[in-house]
Amino acid sequence: MQVDELQMKYLAALDRHDMKAWLACFAEEGSYVCITRENHDAGLPVALMLDDCGARLRDRVKFIDEVWSGTFEDYATRHFVQRIECTSSDGGVKVLTNFMVSYTNRRGGSDILATGVYEDEIDLGGNGARFRLKRAIMDTVTTPRYLVYPI
Repeated sequence: MQVDELQMKYLAALDRHDMKAWLACFAEEGSYVCITRENHDAGLPVALMLDDCGARLRDRVKFIDEVWSGTFEDYATRHFVQRIECTSSDGGVKVLTNFMVSYTNRRGGSDILATGVYEDEIDLGGNGARFRLKRAIMDTVTTPRYLVYPI
């Protein structure tokens, strides 16, 4: 139940563009990676987004909320997920979840932004469930638009 609640908080935060709530889903030294399946499968570390520590997660929030604010065409997202595996691991759990993210531009046109799988490592410590690692592995090599928000 904690795993599903954390995942829903994460998705709701992104769909509301509430980056502070998104950040609250991560452990203090958590990390986020968004990478194409092609690079992941080839063992290439080149990622679309690579926030490998708490400071970089906080930087992403600051850039989206303050630095980039008003400099990009905003878009709405809707995340759809299906958890497919959950196993115990080192005081937490490892979770695989299929995802599909749709987007709608300001003119009202909608399309699929990305599909793939989340590979998550979740800490179930005293402060509630938090992501140690959230890795979004996108099936598509390129998205139909640039990414501002994490997947």
